[in-house]
Amino acid sequence: MSTEARRAPFPPRPTDAPAPAETEAQTEDEPSVFAPRRPLERPRETRPPVPEARITTPPPPPPASARFPDAPPPRTPAATPTETTTRLRPVPAGSEPAAQVPPPPAWNPAPAPDPALSWNAPWPVGAFGQPQPYEEPVRGLGPLARLRSRTGVAAVCVVLGLGLIGGALAGSWLTGEDGERTADSGFAAAGSLWHNVPVDQLFPPTVRGTGAGPGGADRSWTRIAVAPDTGCAGAFDPLLARALAPVGCARLLRATYTDATRTHVTTVGLLFTKADPAAMAGLAARFRTERLDRRTDLLPLPYAAKGTPAAGFGAKQRASWTVSVLTDAPIVAFAVSGWADGRTVDTPEAAPDAVRSGATSAPAQAGLGNEAQGLADRIQRKLRQTVSPATEKPS
Repeated sequence: MSTEARRAPFPPRPTDAPAPAETEAQTEDEPSVFAPRRPLERPRETRPPVPEARITTPPPPPPASARFPDAPPPRTPAATPTETTTRLRPVPAGSEPAAQVPPPPAWNPAPAPDPALSWNAPWPVGAFGQPQPYEEPVRGLGPLARLRSRTGVAAVCVVLGLGLIGGALAGSWLTGEDGERTADSGFAAAGSLWHNVPVDQLFPPTVRGTGAGPGGADRSWTRIAVAPDTGCAGAFDPLLARALAPVGCARLLRATYTDATRTHVTTVGLLFTKADPAAMAGLAARFRTERLDRRTDLLPLPYAAKGTPAAGFGAKQRASWTVSVLTDAPIVAFAVSGWADGRTVDTPEAAPDAVRSGATSAPAQAGLGNEAQGLADRIQRKLRQTVSPATEKPS
């Protein structure tokens, strides 16, 4: 089809309309829009030569005085050398973005312990409500075999126990360390001291009492007279003699001492009874419960030897006293003290009361309670030291 035929359907252009001006773009090489198009040829791209990489220093900024007239002049930094090579420099630290640190893992608490493994867990219960023991049955052994093994262990324990008991009994029999026999032998040996031991061992010529005086002062007593061994007649007040009658009187030993100043005199005595340990324990309990050792009508009498500082020491001169019933020996120990000048005492005071702190009686102020208590204690100690070697058996 020709060009005129394609243009026929369009109405003709008015004659009075100006013809459009041709642009510079429509050339002879580019046809009209209504003409058939020719394929356009893409021009070849020509790449310019790559210049050599060169790193130059940027121009310095304008001085601060130009930008900020009032600012002080900046310090001039040291000149840095420029690099004109094409090699790559290492990137300084801090120029790269900080690495993303992964968040820490979520906290996962430890699992709770199993309650069944706790010490407070209930004991497993068997078929009939009895605790089920944690023991593995030995394969190949029945209940009869386990019973036999337990019986054997029990028999071994019984044999060992009997052997230990028998060895202890045999050792005590061979060494003679039976407690009851030792106590009986000591009790019997103490009852025979009055004729088996010299008088100087029972009543030493000099007795030292460290801390026995008032306020813990030291005392020293010297023996001035020893009474012959006699019976108990006339040695005690009637009521005291009646109280001592149940244990009997085997022998009575007495001695009189004076202090270092020869101001006080004290008679100390040992009454050897005929009683057994049970009777002596009963008498001691009676003195303790009824306080017979504190009654002023139950006093021992002194031994007044002629020609000594104790010549005028009688019943009316008694100022303080003490009575002790021994339970480990058939002996009653006593002591009574007074002034050596023969002065009388209206109201004597028991030694346990006279030695108390704050006592204001005349015997307490003079220290006569300490004289009686201190001397009696030292004689009893000497007596026990004498009994101990007598009851020891040779090895």
